[in-house]
Amino acid sequence: MSIEVSTLVAEGSKIVTSYGDGVFRFGEESIPGSILLFPEAVYSWDVKAVDDITVDSFAPIIEAADTVEILLLGMGNRLTRVPMEWRQALKPHGIVIEPMDTGAACRTYNVLVSEARRVAAAMIAV
Repeated sequence: MSIEVSTLVAEGSKIVTSYGDGVFRFGEESIPGSILLFPEAVYSWDVKAVDDITVDSFAPIIEAADTVEILLLGMGNRLTRVPMEWRQALKPHGIVIEPMDTGAACRTYNVLVSEARRVAAAMIAV
């Protein structure tokens, strides 16, 4: 089942319009599987479940640290505790990790992008 998220349009920004069935949609563009999402770009993320995530999984986020202050972590269908080592890996780069289920991450990301916040999202497909 695909869930429509938003019809917000932020010119030049990637906005999640729907998600579900293992796919994220951005208007006419669809990306299967988990993603790393920035306002200007979306990339496939080689993560299928929370247990697949390591500190190295956040390397692309850390590389973009000058444009990211909040990392929304969409953890699939349910929220679990974020290991302290993930927070410690991001903190020196000025990035705060905010865990939530993937649906909430999609909605929150859209709002923060529409407010021109420095946000990125790492989201596990549902």
